Amino acid sequence: MNNSTLLITGGTGSFGNAVLKRFLNTDIKEIRIFSRDEKKQDDMRNIYKNDKIKYYIGDVRDIDSIKNAMHGVDYIFHAAALKQVPSCEFFPLEAVKTNVLGTDNVLTAGIEFQVKKIVCLSTDKAAYPINAMGISKAMLEKVFIAKSKTVDSDNTLICGTRYGNVMASRGSVIPLFVEQIKSGQTITITNPDMTRFLMNLDEAVGLVDFAFHNAQTGDIMVQKSAASTIGDLAQALKELFHADNEIKIIGTRHGEKQYETLLTKEEFFVAEDLGTFYRIPADKRELNYNKYFLEGHQSLEKMEEYNSNNTKRLTIEQIKEELLQLDYIKEALETT
Repeated sequence: MNNSTLLITGGTGSFGNAVLKRFLNTDIKEIRIFSRDEKKQDDMRNIYKNDKIKYYIGDVRDIDSIKNAMHGVDYIFHAAALKQVPSCEFFPLEAVKTNVLGTDNVLTAGIEFQVKKIVCLSTDKAAYPINAMGISKAMLEKVFIAKSKTVDSDNTLICGTRYGNVMASRGSVIPLFVEQIKSGQTITITNPDMTRFLMNLDEAVGLVDFAFHNAQTGDIMVQKSAASTIGDLAQALKELFHADNEIKIIGTRHGEKQYETLLTKEEFFVAEDLGTFYRIPADKRELNYNKYFLEGHQSLEKMEEYNSNNTKRLTIEQIKEELLQLDYIKEALETT
């Protein structure tokens, strides 16, 4: 990224701030923050006070506003999204407009302006999706894979990442539990046996960075992650804060899964194991299906998916160790 310009869509979010911290003190020339919220942009401007950061008001739904921020851009991290599962259930078309059509706008503009590389961020909820957010993110993946076939990767390389829950990110369950603990409220758990992959923000940025340097066009890159039950996560937080709050089971929310999947059976069958990461290569076959056939095809019944139930399960002590690495938890403990 020497002397280059990076554009981050949805740049005022948790991921955008984490990317800033990772790249701000490198020899990157300029980082552009593209988002709808002028208040959050002003907050960032006052926090960072750095001329290397440029702020652009716009919406990925409006391709003209994207193009306004695109001149001279070398690379894009596309993080803009509607990501709250319940709200997307009630407003599915809004999820489509941002997550699907917005992604197509970013890619179209990026190709037009000859951006060298675009990394799109997806989620485990896109694998075997059952909720509107996951379905829209699954379509995001289909859009960037299809788009990657329309442009020479020497001109614009398009790839993506898929990861699980980012601990303490905006709108996630950890800040909710901490707020309930600190205010003496009942801790509300949807289902204590529900499992989720756990990543911290540094790992999320690291995955995008790995994809940036290693992905081929159309690839989806996945980081191997441990998981925990929601019940164990709540218990770990109670122990960290020496709390005795009551726990109340409130039932699964709209569109929630019992466990999440990072690789479907079909993807696991073709994925390349890179050690810490998996690479899911794009299916580069054309529409003429008659040209292709499979020899010795393996039955799907014998294949496994990679999900939060069959990955490494963290103990409560291990969860506490992971939580104590988060700045959010450190600050919360200091103010307790």
